[in-house]
Amino acid sequence: MTSIWLDNREAFASDPFEPGGTYDTVVAGAGLTGLVTALLLARSGQNVLVLEARFPGAVTTGNTTAKVTLLQGTFLSQLARQYSQKQVQAYVDGNREGQAWLLRYLDEHSVPYQTRDAYTYAASAQGTEKLREEVSAATTAGLDVEYVRDAGLPFPVHGAIRLAGQAQIHPVDVLDTLVADLRSRGGSVVGGVRLQDVTGGRPATVHTDRGTVTANNVVLATGIPVLDRGLYFAKLKPSRSYAAALQLQEDQAPPPGMYISVEQPTHSLRDYEKDSRRLLLVGGHGHHVGRARSEKHHLGSLLDWAAQQYPGSQVTHTWSAQDYMAVNLMPFFGKLPRGRGHVYFGTGYNKWGMTNAVAASLGIAADILGGQVPWADTIHHRITSPSGAFSAVSLNAGVAAKLASGWGQLAAEGLKTEGAKVLRKDKDQLPAPAAPVVPDEGQGQVYREGSRPVAASTVDGTTCKLSAVCTHLGGIVHWNDNEKTWDCPLHGSRFTNEGVLLEGPATRNLPAAGKA
Repeated sequence: MTSIWLDNREAFASDPFEPGGTYDTVVAGAGLTGLVTALLLARSGQNVLVLEARFPGAVTTGNTTAKVTLLQGTFLSQLARQYSQKQVQAYVDGNREGQAWLLRYLDEHSVPYQTRDAYTYAASAQGTEKLREEVSAATTAGLDVEYVRDAGLPFPVHGAIRLAGQAQIHPVDVLDTLVADLRSRGGSVVGGVRLQDVTGGRPATVHTDRGTVTANNVVLATGIPVLDRGLYFAKLKPSRSYAAALQLQEDQAPPPGMYISVEQPTHSLRDYEKDSRRLLLVGGHGHHVGRARSEKHHLGSLLDWAAQQYPGSQVTHTWSAQDYMAVNLMPFFGKLPRGRGHVYFGTGYNKWGMTNAVAASLGIAADILGGQVPWADTIHHRITSPSGAFSAVSLNAGVAAKLASGWGQLAAEGLKTEGAKVLRKDKDQLPAPAAPVVPDEGQGQVYREGSRPVAASTVDGTTCKLSAVCTHLGGIVHWNDNEKTWDCPLHGSRFTNEGVLLEGPATRNLPAAGKA
């Protein structure tokens, strides 16, 4: 599964990694947040190093549907239920500034993008009430939205909100431009190096899987902070959603705007021109990472919906993305608690990262350089509402239940458990070892081997056996039948079938079965 943005891209040419090097700022993560932050700092004269565990755009930015819009489904009305108007206005102001910065940057560097009207639509009569709430919240926040009956879609809707003059981009083209610009200003972008820890004061020691460097400041632009200080893994819900590109029939055309539904499962639409073909991109059908009975089913349901709306269309690409949803809705960015004042981060963009990522970058850079951003200060001083606090409690109760159920399932097979620690029974009480487990092609299975949880899978004819215990906080991993990966249902860490870490708060690979 490769996104249309990453398909047929040349291999990333990494700058050399120099253990022992000293920098003004080290940025972990080469998505939109990391690269914009790095560029802003390099423009000020800082010596900046960007560390990317894989390659730029490998995670969320390279798998987005890339809508740069201030109309974000029904998000503003959701915010208005939890926060004061001042806080909602600060969110809109930050996103407005992020959008303006990005589009101005693209204009300055001749990077193409398309202007489109953005729509939030209701496919059911019940959804129209949500539309009216969003119109009220958006209008109060100064957005020039209007309620319309016809959204230009090929299927009937019960109403829609329109915000004119928004934009859509090719996100990886944007990242390529940012990388080149950063390098021209003396910055370095290194691929294949993973940040694992930060210790000490200023300068701090940045520990990676390839050695250490030192920096006065560190920015975690890793989707979810890979340092557990501040416990942000407990304040975020990892969500996986799906997307596809469709070649339509000759008598069909993509709708004229960018769209998202108010109903669940979500349906998102936009067009994209590739090789003189105008494709339709559809997305949605998200779920909590690692908790779907079948990820393949979620993608299949999205494709079935698209085929109903556009009969005869041909799928050219399918992919999925991981986003982190702040349980109290407002994104997090700025100084990381217990980071000694020199570790910064951005996360929790709630699937609207094309504007929120740039807004977070502007706020982080201002903090590092001694500037002041009024809307950022307002967001930093927010107070979580009772409903937001309840959402956090509910999320973590679900995490605890999932942790217990994962280990409890193994306990039912002959193990006693205490949290994520396994306690052996008396040797004579353990069941005899089962026959070797060899899953069918494309399948994975979690079972116990002696006293150890094992994750076994078979991909391309090769069976791999790994520890089934996530290296972050000990969750039992789940087999993703769509992408052939091991996904942790607690906080969203993901690993290849061979145990190589892909994303999430973990910083180490899954070891082979039987190894610590």
